[in-house]
Amino acid sequence: MNLFASGPLRWRRTPMQEDAPLPTRTAPPGRPAVFIAKDGTLIDNLPYNTDPALLQFKPAAAKTLATLAAEGFALLVVTNQSGLARGYFTRTQFARLQAVLEKRLLDAAGVQLLDFLVCPHAPGPGGTPSCLCRKPAPGLLLRAARRHGIDLARSWMVGSSLEDVEAGHRAGCRTVLLTDDGETPSGRTPLRQPDALCGDWTGVAEHILLRSDLTSPP
Repeated sequence: MNLFASGPLRWRRTPMQEDAPLPTRTAPPGRPAVFIAKDGTLIDNLPYNTDPALLQFKPAAAKTLATLAAEGFALLVVTNQSGLARGYFTRTQFARLQAVLEKRLLDAAGVQLLDFLVCPHAPGPGGTPSCLCRKPAPGLLLRAARRHGIDLARSWMVGSSLEDVEAGHRAGCRTVLLTDDGETPSGRTPLRQPDALCGDWTGVAEHILLRSDLTSPP
């Protein structure tokens, strides 16, 4: 199987035959979602880390995700992992980290992710996306929406970089920039202007729930 295919990968914990269908987890049509960046947002940012012992969730992240799930949001991680293309770690190493991350979320707060989507590609010249799935491109979010029947207009992208914000806006979501200092980084454009700035995960939940219509569309 070609690891660095043109589209994003869904990581599988058990070997599958080349022609075996991808397992899917379904969500009700039109369900709102919260897309979550991984490094620096859901967990502490340790560049290219795949050691589960060093995995540390951001304060209140698991509890906040449990609150959002209880209110009807699907939860999905969307992450750039250029370390795969650069050879810094293997697919197996990353899959092991992902498995531990998901288990800790489940054990700590009963949180189950609907999906975990990964762009394995390196950036192009000047840091520009070299594929359709590397944020700030919206490919991971669009694919998840097609796969799970997610209503992007009722969904949110939560991240700690302007690339996350741009990806969310390009996909049609509202966005929250999680920033420790409460300031937006330089380099803002209309697509990189977050709908909200939050200093912690508790603030993220308060903002999303206050400004979301959680009723089903007609």
